Amino acid sequence: MFEAGSGGRPRSVGRRSPHGSCWMAAFSPKFTMKTGIFLLLLAALTCGLAWGEENAVEELQVETLVRPDSCSVLSGMGDTLKIHYTGKLMDGKVIDSSLSMDPLVVELGKRTVIAGLEQSLVGVCEGQKIKATIPSHLAYGKKGYPPTIPGDAALEFEVEVISLMQQTPWQKMINDVFPLVCLGLVPTLLGLVGLYLYKKANAEKPSKKKAKDKKIKKK
Repeated sequence: MFEAGSGGRPRSVGRRSPHGSCWMAAFSPKFTMKTGIFLLLLAALTCGLAWGEENAVEELQVETLVRPDSCSVLSGMGDTLKIHYTGKLMDGKVIDSSLSMDPLVVELGKRTVIAGLEQSLVGVCEGQKIKATIPSHLAYGKKGYPPTIPGDAALEFEVEVISLMQQTPWQKMINDVFPLVCLGLVPTLLGLVGLYLYKKANAEKPSKKKAKDKKIKKK
């Protein structure tokens, strides 16, 4: 404890050591220095851990807040969900919310929302509420979304599934089979075009040769 002395400098008003001032002069500075270094290291470690927990979320974490009694129909890729959501930074600042608007329509697999949010909506049921902690690489990455979302920012979304509409077998066939058919048709079409061009090139050579022969005969 300190108070101002006559010269305006702080002076100690504590008790003297029973072992004398020389012992205190030898021990106190050494003890204070070690203690100070320890406290600085402890503070730096604590701040580093806190910063890491807030900003270095590496994996998607999904926590169920409310689960209805009947939750037998779960969402999958291709299904359409209507959701209400509130998105926040890790410090609690709200960045976006649908609560004052109509529910957001999300068709899983169409990438209409950030990857982390879409992944968190796979395997949920109607009426379920979840909290998704999304790492930056599954959100807006290094660039962020200025000025609202800084770069490398992890996000937290609280989501309520208002409705779930599963895709029909016809839609499932189109979504699953059509891309494979397209992938198979592309090399086939390229091969047919190449064959056509090759035949066309070979057909032009004899006709040019015949034309030259006719010119020679006329001469």
